This record gives sequence, C-alpha cells and structure tokens, in this order.
Amino acid sequence: MKLLRTTALAAALTATALLPQTADATVRPGTARLGTCAAGELCLWQKPDFQGKRYAYELSGTDIESCVPMPPGTDAQALANRTGRPVTTYQSAQCAETGEFDTYPGKGSWVPQSPYRVRAFKIWES
Repeated sequence: MKLLRTTALAAALTATALLPQTADATVRPGTARLGTCAAGELCLWQKPDFQGKRYAYELSGTDIESCVPMPPGTDAQALANRTGRPVTTYQSAQCAETGEFDTYPGKGSWVPQSPYRVRAFKIWES
C-alpha cells in the first residue's frame, strides 16, 4: 500500500512539473519565470528576470536589418525573441560592433539576464 501511495505521489508531482507556468504562478526566490511575450514579438524588459517595464516590437512596425535603438534614456536587461527571425542585441545605441553584441535565434530565445545593457537591436531577414 505504501509503494502504491509513493508511486501515485511521484506521478502527480511529475505531471505538475510538466504543466506550463502561468502569469500568477508562484516563483521561488532565486528562480526566474519566463516573461510574457506573444508569438511574433521581440520583448525587452528594463530589469533582469523579465521584470520592470516591458517593450514589445513586432515585425509589422520594425524595419528589418535596421538598427532600432531603445527609447531615449532606457535600456534592457532581459529579453525574449519570438519573432521567428534572428535578433542581434547591442550594448551600443548605434548598433556598433565595437561594444558587446549577441545574436539570438527567433524560435523562442528567453534571456533572463543579458550580459550587458541592451541599448539597440536588429531583426534579421533570416
């Protein structure tokens, strides 16, 4: 009987772990929850772990392969790329490659903490 209860408990815990996180899910200290970012968007947050003000960009309003700076006086420290295209983020507000930069694939990249403050980005054709 004890083995049956232990097996049932293990199965319930496994099933719970496989459920998607929701916006009201409890997050333990030291763990990050993925931020809300719709399919087709590039989302950038001002603070690590998808916190603070969120900026969302869609392909319909963003020039492909052009440098897009963050709004004046702002930067981002977390991002999600769900555009379906590669995105390069830049430490430089002019997309200069003399500072730090990284490219993230477009099929669901989630970065809870960028290694630098993102000040601009480019969305690539492919």
